[in-house]
Amino acid sequence: MTDFFSTIFTRYPIKTRRTLEMLPGFVSWFLIFFPVWGSYLIPAVVAYFILFFDVYWFYKSFSLAITAFIASRKIKEAEKVNWLKKTKPLENFEKMAHVVVIPNYKETLEKLRKTVESIALQTFPAKRIFVVLAMEDREIEARERAKKLIDEFGERFGDMFATYHPDIEGEVKGKSSNEAFGGKVAFQKLVKTGIIDLDYATISSVDADSVFDKQYFSYLSHCFLTDTERFKKFWQSANVNYNNFWSVPAPIRIIAFFGSLWRTALLVQKDRLISNSTYSLSFRLLHEIGYWDTDVIPEDYRIFFKAFFRKQGQVFMEPIFLKTSMDAPLSSSYIKSLKNKYQQERRWSWGASDDPLFIKWLLTVPGVPIVRKTTMVLNVLIDHFLWPVNWFIITLAANIMPFINPVFSRTTLGYNLPRLAGLILTLCVFAILLMIIIDFRQRPKHHTLSKKRQLLFPLEFLLLPIVGFFLYALPALISHTQLMFGKRLEYKVTEKL
Repeated sequence: MTDFFSTIFTRYPIKTRRTLEMLPGFVSWFLIFFPVWGSYLIPAVVAYFILFFDVYWFYKSFSLAITAFIASRKIKEAEKVNWLKKTKPLENFEKMAHVVVIPNYKETLEKLRKTVESIALQTFPAKRIFVVLAMEDREIEARERAKKLIDEFGERFGDMFATYHPDIEGEVKGKSSNEAFGGKVAFQKLVKTGIIDLDYATISSVDADSVFDKQYFSYLSHCFLTDTERFKKFWQSANVNYNNFWSVPAPIRIIAFFGSLWRTALLVQKDRLISNSTYSLSFRLLHEIGYWDTDVIPEDYRIFFKAFFRKQGQVFMEPIFLKTSMDAPLSSSYIKSLKNKYQQERRWSWGASDDPLFIKWLLTVPGVPIVRKTTMVLNVLIDHFLWPVNWFIITLAANIMPFINPVFSRTTLGYNLPRLAGLILTLCVFAILLMIIIDFRQRPKHHTLSKKRQLLFPLEFLLLPIVGFFLYALPALISHTQLMFGKRLEYKVTEKL
């Protein structure tokens, strides 16, 4: 079967790619309008579809709450462990090294300083941590900013240096191409010269606003040294938006709330856990698969699936039960902050542009366990395809049918549809209440914030229908539509003050 699909993709490379690029947008628009035209033609089917979708959403809501609770408990337990003490006696501990690549463009000095400082304050010996400031050559202030950081922190690490990614024809400007350049320079500078041993090194892709738990690299070292399959592994902590949680506008705080819980919950969901934002992997693995791709904007899912299919499915994600705190978008004004969040969601939802490649690999790469590869790719496709759809189905679908087909609304099923859908979605409120409790227990306490402000936080969820449309469904729908028509997305840096 793989030979058949390989022939199709080889014979019609452009047609197959364009067909698959149209798929996310086609599915999204089809499902969004299905309750409209379907109410005329097949109203009973539409009614059952809406009820099935609402039950699915009910399951997703409580599944998120339960898995987030389990993961948060594991994080609490891991935070109590002295990971350096636990790791030091292990064989080859003295050979362990960590390379940290921080791709950045027009980030503030203060933002980068917090990230670098969190690395310098690790319990793991800083002299065996090597920091790469992956700057863009086209940025005028890059060299001055890099120099200040190296002057301030350089002596604390095994090495700290900057790379300046040039504009190269055929490359897409963004995080992926920048860190690929930085990673290759790090290999030449650190591995080729014998400063670090490739067999005992990890490399981390680090967003410029990442603040690590002080035990992250000790925990990572323990995972690496105790794993006999270490050269096939990625490691992921819970990336949470807690740095400026109370400083951002309420709509952004709501999205940050759900995003933080979702990324926490993924830690206990096995193959649903895929590298996101800030993550680590074996340096040997990265070198063997040819580093990050330079012709794309999304890089986290892309690098994992690239490794997964290159290694015939023998690549795995492992959780690190610690929090890595990051920023939510924040600009100089309320409106600018909302625009920044919208642009960030546009960029994240553009991850659907990788779906055609994942489908191609799924169908054409031989020797990969069929159940695992199908399950993993299918999970990603469902998440991407339903991203713009969820809001429309759970918010509007059940209520528009009586207006479109009043005759059907007088049947037993049609009459009860809005009531049943409303009941199911009302029960989801209890899942949100559980999430609020979990988040409150997990999030660092803000000592300067009044208790009244914290207690009023649940009232902000009244904005959820509006926030869900403008900062979740709409940007994803536009990205899918843009991809469907073959237009590219221009990379825009998210401002985070």
